[in-house]
Amino acid sequence: MDYREAAQFLKDHDNYLILTHKRPDGDTIGCAAGLCRALRELGKTACVLPSLDAITLLAGYLDGLNAPEGFAPDTVVSTDVATVNLLPENALPYKERIDLAIDHHPSQEFFAKETCLEADKAACGELVWKICTELGVMNVDIATPLYVAVSTDCGCFVYANTTPHTHKVAAALMEQGIPFQALNKKHFRTKSMRRMKLESLILQNMHLYHDGTVAVAPISLAMMAEAGATSEDTDDLAAFLGQIAGVLHTATIREHEGGECRISVRTDAGRLNATKVCARLGGGGHKAASGCTVKGTVAEAEQAILAAIDDQLAQPTQD
Repeated sequence: MDYREAAQFLKDHDNYLILTHKRPDGDTIGCAAGLCRALRELGKTACVLPSLDAITLLAGYLDGLNAPEGFAPDTVVSTDVATVNLLPENALPYKERIDLAIDHHPSQEFFAKETCLEADKAACGELVWKICTELGVMNVDIATPLYVAVSTDCGCFVYANTTPHTHKVAAALMEQGIPFQALNKKHFRTKSMRRMKLESLILQNMHLYHDGTVAVAPISLAMMAEAGATSEDTDDLAAFLGQIAGVLHTATIREHEGGECRISVRTDAGRLNATKVCARLGGGGHKAASGCTVKGTVAEAEQAILAAIDDQLAQPTQD
């Protein structure tokens, strides 16, 4: 369904539970918070399923919105979730009864009864803004998390996925009187000392390939320990390598307990399709930003993602 039909669906139903994805980013959290507040503005009952692993930087946007224990929804909506594999453990009881998925990922798997998808949008927050506009509800409390959703998914409007529509939405949200300067400083211009130590270690341990156009950075548990870093210090770390002159494509490999490595790939989408790279390892996402998970050591994960990059670069087209 399109955004108008999605808005009508939301008008026609009630008693909502909104789901986010695991390892939540600003887009899924911001969309859930903004949509929840919009539905409450309409007089609906709406809650967000508590996020199990939201970092402190983002968790605050859900204050007062989390579903109480025992909440029994009539309507379940997901925001920024492309596949049921991305649902956190506490959302699994709802995976067969998601009524509406609101998303912007080209890799959307259409797991919900109804899906509102606009794959040309830089952020799901852009689509939620359109739905809220159609619903006729908007205020500073709704606009603030939606601005976080939009701005974080396009790197404060510097990533290649940014479009004129992205700026249009940001401008409309700013007109609601949101504290955009404080939000931008909080999310884009503030780093912990632990994060800066970790970035130093990443530069020391990264590897360059394809004449310096491909950068791969292992982030081992040992490196995390040396920097004293936690997951709170790794937000949007995948974008860090892309700041190096001459680098077009990057892969960050984050080692986790249990022999699992999570890989984030960022590319110049016209030259290398990140979705197709990660699909070779069971992942997905966007043409310029995708991810996957592989079993094995960091070194094994590096060889696996390099092979996937090499195979995709050898393809005649990246469409």
